[in-house]
Parts: sequence; C-alpha cells; structure tokens
Amino acid sequence: MLVKDKVIIISGIGPGLGVELALCAAREGAAAIVLAARTASKLADAAEQIDALGLGTKTLQVPTDIADPEACSALATKAHEAFGRIDGLINSAYIPGSFGPWNKWKFDDWRKTFDVNLFGSLQLSREVAKYMKEQGGGSIVMVNSMVTRKVIGMQAGYATSKGALAVASRALATELAPLKIRVNSCFMGWMWGANVKAYVDSA
Repeated sequence: MLVKDKVIIISGIGPGLGVELALCAAREGAAAIVLAARTASKLADAAEQIDALGLGTKTLQVPTDIADPEACSALATKAHEAFGRIDGLINSAYIPGSFGPWNKWKFDDWRKTFDVNLFGSLQLSREVAKYMKEQGGGSIVMVNSMVTRKVIGMQAGYATSKGALAVASRALATELAPLKIRVNSCFMGWMWGANVKAYVDSA
C-alpha cells in the first residue's frame, strides 16, 4: 500500500477521475486526503463519499483555482498546518480548452488552458515541494494524457499544454531527485464524462 498512513493532496476533485483517485487513496490506507477544486460543493460531495467508506480517513476541503499562484500557496500551507506534513501530491486538475480545426484555433483559449494544465500544476508542485524538501522527501504525480503520445484532431491546444507539462515534469524530476522527491507522469486514456462528451459532440 503505497499511500498507507500518508497525507495526500489531490487537485481537480470533480465528478470524474479526481474523485476516483481520492476514493482509491482512502481505500489504500491514506491517513488524510486534502481535496482541492474550484467548486466547494464538489469537495463536499467527495468528502461525503470518503466518509461513507467508514475507514476513518481524514479529509480537508480547500477550494482552489490552481491558475492562481496565491491559491496554490494557500493550499499547500493549509494542508501542512492541518496535518504537519505532505507526503504526496496528485495534480489532476485540468481544463480541456476549446475544440476546433487549425484555421479556427483560439490562442486566447490556449493561454487559459496553459494557465491551468501547465502553469497551475507547476505552481502547485513548487509550493508543495517546499514542504517536501523540509521533511526529507515526497512524491508528485502529474496526471497527463494519451494525446501527448497520439495526437487527436481538433484538440491541439489541450494536447500542446499536456505535451509541455510532460517535458516540464521530466525537468522537475531531475531537479528534485537529489531532495528525495519523486516526480512521475501518468498518461491517461479517456474517462467518460462531461468533457469527453463535449469533444465527441463537437467532432
């Protein structure tokens, strides 16, 4: 059990992968899970689902927009103040951006997508890594996407943001390794939900 008795932060808590990751961490014995997302009601729902497992897992709900550097700093601080350490961070938050062919690319939308998918994940990782450095180590996981390996049409902005995150994650792993902080990426396939439905409907 890799997360047994660990304190884990999970961003991007929503009706899909984020909640499933939180429930899995609870089942695998995590001592505490810090739930982060922009919408407070989604955090409350996730906390209720974790409590319903009856495993005694502690939760902390922190409404967070990871595109905001100050919000990332506050999330890491609140997690550390509540539990005294941060053993793991799962960067699951993302936005899909706009869909469209090359001649209708909306670069303003691309920038917003990068603010969350790339810069947001890196900002949060940097804030959490400060505490991991102090405690002697930790683990950071970037939830990435299969579109970095097999690009799908009409989704260039999202794919580019995730491709940049993949490279940045390798750079971060190299720099944090001497501090005993691991950085890994998971390249996920599709999980049916509102965002995938929107893409299918637009194709």
